[in-house]
Amino acid sequence: MERQDRRTQAGTHAAKSALFDAVAEVAGALATGRRLEILDLLNQGERSVDEIAREIGQSSANTSHHLRSLARAGLVRQRREGTRIYYRLAGAEVGALWDALREVAEGTRDDLARLQAAYAGDLSEIEVVSRDKLAQMMRDAEVVVIDVRPEVEYLAGHIADALSIPITELEHRISEIPAGRRVVTYCRGRYCAFAPAAVRLLGEYGIDAVRLEEGFPEWRRAGLPVSGGGEA
Repeated sequence: MERQDRRTQAGTHAAKSALFDAVAEVAGALATGRRLEILDLLNQGERSVDEIAREIGQSSANTSHHLRSLARAGLVRQRREGTRIYYRLAGAEVGALWDALREVAEGTRDDLARLQAAYAGDLSEIEVVSRDKLAQMMRDAEVVVIDVRPEVEYLAGHIADALSIPITELEHRISEIPAGRRVVTYCRGRYCAFAPAAVRLLGEYGIDAVRLEEGFPEWRRAGLPVSGGGEA
């Protein structure tokens, strides 16, 4: 009888609804821009609640609310260290989900390019290199690669052999950049303003600089050489 009940329940609309509702909960957890900002940030590595709050311009209480929603949907994981709580992405597939959502938005919304330019400036004036091209340039020792993200993100993981010079320190550390070689800057990804700003600043000092077309998360997922964060 129990086996027959299971066969009867299989394929029912109620079961199908429960399945789709579970997936919808994941989508619902992404229903605010602040939560997407959090995913973009955690795509770089683990951060504490207070660090996340500063980065997204929210109070710790509001940030904790967003993080709890993301955790209930299974998108982030947490750990406690003393009085601090640290969050990380639940897995690489969460970063891939953010990439896919962004690509859909860029393909269906005409205003994304304008909004991106309002934030990061006119990107058409800045030369870019693909990750495959950069990998070849690094093998041929033709380039200096600079990670302009905050140092905490560099320590969590970075392109192998990249220098860490956060955008906030770049102008005061120009002398540390080896002379006579092309510079490639990179940051968090397509919606990060740090690398374009670095290229513009370096250009003012007469340094030949371009930016990586994407960011560190895409480089890492492509299986290209990284250092830090427990990865060699």
